[in-house]
Amino acid sequence: MAVTDTATMTAHTSIGIREDLADVIYEISPTETPFLTNIAHTSARQQFHEWQTDSLSAAATANAQLEGDIISADAVVVTARLGNRLQISRKSVSISGTLDTVDKAGRNEETSYQIAKKGRELKRDMEAILTGEHVATSGSIVSARALAGAEAWLVTNRTQDATNTTGSTPAFASTPSTGLTDGTQTVIDETVFKSVIADVWTEGGNPGVVMCGAFNKQKISGFSGIATNFKNVPQGQATIVGAADLYVSDFGEHQIVPNRFMRGRTVLFLDMDMWAVAMLRDIHQIDLAKRGDSTEKALLVEYTLVCRNEKASGKLPDLTTS
Repeated sequence: MAVTDTATMTAHTSIGIREDLADVIYEISPTETPFLTNIAHTSARQQFHEWQTDSLSAAATANAQLEGDIISADAVVVTARLGNRLQISRKSVSISGTLDTVDKAGRNEETSYQIAKKGRELKRDMEAILTGEHVATSGSIVSARALAGAEAWLVTNRTQDATNTTGSTPAFASTPSTGLTDGTQTVIDETVFKSVIADVWTEGGNPGVVMCGAFNKQKISGFSGIATNFKNVPQGQATIVGAADLYVSDFGEHQIVPNRFMRGRTVLFLDMDMWAVAMLRDIHQIDLAKRGDSTEKALLVEYTLVCRNEKASGKLPDLTTS
């Protein structure tokens, strides 16, 4: 069907129609950082942050003594001194004076918008670094210092499927400094899953949080130990829940927390009270030297991961992710 009057003016040929651009910017990128958000925050004073750990001697059934016996001193075990390197992470922007001034959709000043965005990106980086498998490096004038992530710290309660023995986590004296070896990936198994919980409990830990990637979160939801498949709604009816938010083992309840930024091939069993992030310099904004008609700023943080006692947590490595 055609326009009846050829002189009819339409939007197809008109000049000067304003653009219909919504005055909002839709961001989908996730920013949840469950590990960084839920562990303790403390302070550091040097580039190498240290702390001490201790443990009680094993319970002895042979502790029966003679009447009137002369008491000799028991052997005393000294504390262990551990530490982690502080790492500097940063994000920066450079925005021209023109871009900051022109009229824009969705934001007023470009610099402020980009700095806020970089702040969210920096927290995502920190989450991946803190939960990662990388080891500590002291750095130099040509290489940056790096902290050891949570995966590198967990050596005592490291359980692997019996069919997969190729992966390894080197032991350490004061800080993890030898690289990890990944093994052939296997499907997560509830029996092995429960054995990690039992190992952590036996060592004295309470792994109240189990942290994992998306694929293994769905696998864990199919385990028989999930708390419930139903929840109550106000009308008293039951609604099926296709997820396991709580796993109940012989040793208590364990919250299943998905984490987008940790390695998906590893499941972490965490006693959250035994972890902290130590800050030498918390996230702060730096005004960089002006080099022209632009505004240059950076966000910087100097921090490390504190593993107060690695025996209180555990990991299940080398799992499939698809």
